[in-house]
Amino acid sequence: MPEISLFYGIRVTMYYDDHNPPHFHAEYNNNKALIEISKARISKGFLPSKQMKLVLAWCEIHHDELMQNWELAKDGKELNNINPLM
Repeated sequence: MPEISLFYGIRVTMYYDDHNPPHFHAEYNNNKALIEISKARISKGFLPSKQMKLVLAWCEIHHDELMQNWELAKDGKELNNINPLM
């Protein structure tokens, strides 16, 4: 599962050949969540409130890049790193 970004202790990854809808995974201190890209919302799992807000803001900022990575992952191609939240 390739890491595509890391910021404020939050690790963001995306699986190859994963199920729809397009999403990514975020992990912080043993808390894990699946985030739907198009709706910028947690669809499964949990993140503490502060980290959840950071991840969802990052998702909205990088929506197009996340969707490009989703397409690359579906095709089994190398994923691009996405700039962390600063």
